Amino acid sequence: MPKRELIRLVRTPEGVYIDPTGKQAGRGAYLHDRRECWQRALQGALARALKTELTAEDRERLEAFMETLSEEGDGSLPAH
Repeated sequence: MPKRELIRLVRTPEGVYIDPTGKQAGRGAYLHDRRECWQRALQGALARALKTELTAEDRERLEAFMETLSEEGDGSLPAH
């Protein structure tokens, strides 16, 4: 799957955020737009990929975004 079709997350000094432009400075990781991918990532793979510990605020923000995703994914980035 091309990177443009994945959702980029970025680790910044302020926390982990969705990077809709794919250009924000910071260590990045990419996820499919399927909820199951996010569920697995939030169990530890994302923190390892970003070389950080997810804070409660990071987890809350990412879980809220995950809830906007469909089970199958449709290739489009949800509005947030």
